[in-house]
Amino acid sequence: MDSIITVKDLVQVYADGTKAVDNISFSVSKGEFFGFLGPNGAGKSTTIKVLTTLLRKASGRVSVAGYDLDGSPGEIRKVIGVLSQETVVDVDLTGRENLRLQGRLEQMHGAALENRVNELLRMVQLDDVAEKPAGRYSGGMRKRLDLASALVHRPQLLFLDEPTTGLDPQSRATIWDYLEWLNREEGITIFLTTQYMEEADRLCQQLSIIDHGKIIAGGSPTELKQAIGHDHITLSLENPKDPRLRSETKKILQRVKGVAGVADSDGGIVADSKNAGEIIADIVTALDRNNIRPISLSMSSPTLDDVFLHHTGRRIRPEELGRKTTEAFLM
Repeated sequence: MDSIITVKDLVQVYADGTKAVDNISFSVSKGEFFGFLGPNGAGKSTTIKVLTTLLRKASGRVSVAGYDLDGSPGEIRKVIGVLSQETVVDVDLTGRENLRLQGRLEQMHGAALENRVNELLRMVQLDDVAEKPAGRYSGGMRKRLDLASALVHRPQLLFLDEPTTGLDPQSRATIWDYLEWLNREEGITIFLTTQYMEEADRLCQQLSIIDHGKIIAGGSPTELKQAIGHDHITLSLENPKDPRLRSETKKILQRVKGVAGVADSDGGIVADSKNAGEIIADIVTALDRNNIRPISLSMSSPTLDDVFLHHTGRRIRPEELGRKTTEAFLM
C-alpha cells in the first residue's frame, strides 16, 4: 500500500531541553487504522501535534498525504481531521449549529453543508437532540459531536489523540463502533494515540509502542503478542494428584503437533503453543482417544500489556496516571 504518512528521524524538544520525541521513524499506509500506544508523557500527543501542523518539529522529515510538512502545512490542514483529548464544542450552540460553524470554517456553504450536517448528525445518532444546546449533552454525546465536527469536510486522514479518555465504558464502545465504521466503510485512514490496551487491540491494524519518546516495538497487535511468547492451554484434571494420570496426559500433549512445551500447574497441566486456537480440537481428540477427559480446558494469550511489560519492565496503568506532562508549544 502507498504510505499516507512517512516520518523519518523525527525529533521534538521541550523548551527546557527535554526530548519529547527522540529520533522516531514510522509510516502509515493509506486506509490503515494505525495506533500509537504508550503511557502519558511517552511522546504520543507531541507527535500528533507535529503531524497536524500544530507544533513545529526540531528536526527530521515528515510527509502527510503526499505533502511535505515544512513546505505545505496549509495543504495538509485541508485534508486532515483532528479530534483532540479535550472536547472543543461550543456549549452555547446547538449540535447542529456547532457542525454548521465547523463547515463554514472549512469554506462549506448552502445545500452541500446542510446535507453534510444532517448526514453526520444521523451517523453519530444526535439527530434527535440536534436543536438542543451542546451544554446539555453528556460527555459521550459531546465527544460524538466532536467527532462529527472533525469529519465535516470529508478528510482523507483522521487524527485522534486519546479520543475516549474519561468516557464511561458504554460511551467508549460506541465511539469504537463509529471509528471502525469510518475506517471500514468510508476508507478513512485513522491515526490513533491511546493508553488503553483494549482500544489498541480492537481497533488498530498496525501499532507502534512508544515510551520516553522512543518507539520500542511495532507491528500488528497479533504479531507483537506472538513475538513475546506462546498461548497457554490449561487443562484441569479430575484427579490432579494422580501421578500416572498427570504423566500420561503430558506425554499425550507433547505428541500433539503445535505444542511447544508442557508443564505442571496447580491442579492441572499447561501446554504452550504459538497457535493454540488451531490445535485445541486436536488436543481434545488426542485425550479422548486415551480416555482422558479433563474437567475444564481454557486458553489464554499474551496481551499488549504483556508486550509493554516485556519491552519496558513495567505496565501501563491508565486509571492510575497522575497529572499529564505539560508540553511546550515551540511555534
